[in-house]
Amino acid sequence: MTHDQDPILPPRAPRPAERGFTLLELLVVLAILGLLAAIVGPQVIKYLGSSKTQTAQVQVKNIAASLQLFRLDTGRYPTNEEGLKALVKAPASVPLWNGPYLPDEGAITDPWGKQYLLKTPGDHGEVDVFSLGSDGQAGGTGEARDVGNWKN
Repeated sequence: MTHDQDPILPPRAPRPAERGFTLLELLVVLAILGLLAAIVGPQVIKYLGSSKTQTAQVQVKNIAASLQLFRLDTGRYPTNEEGLKALVKAPASVPLWNGPYLPDEGAITDPWGKQYLLKTPGDHGEVDVFSLGSDGQAGGTGEARDVGNWKN
């Protein structure tokens, strides 16, 4: 017995013919989506660039704090030759090493995939930890600017 033949339920009104979208309707929707992408896209890209710089600033502070722990344990900062890898793996010349001070070598890689740099003694303090930004060159502006453990 079908729904229309059921004596308890009222008869159902016939449905209008189902139809799909026309080509014109699809083109209008695609044009709207294209406009939205053109307006929103650059803003999203700008935000992602600034978030990498902000991430680098936080990571530099963490590395600088780890350098302080290294110094408390060993009585000195890592040399320029030992580099920041001394925070992850004990150098042979450091008997009082009590690390690792950072979990792995990924912690000494900046958001652009390059290693953070160490300079002892630093130009801005006892030790400088820094990234050269997205371009890998000293100086720069925006996403390409240097990020370090000193006040900019």
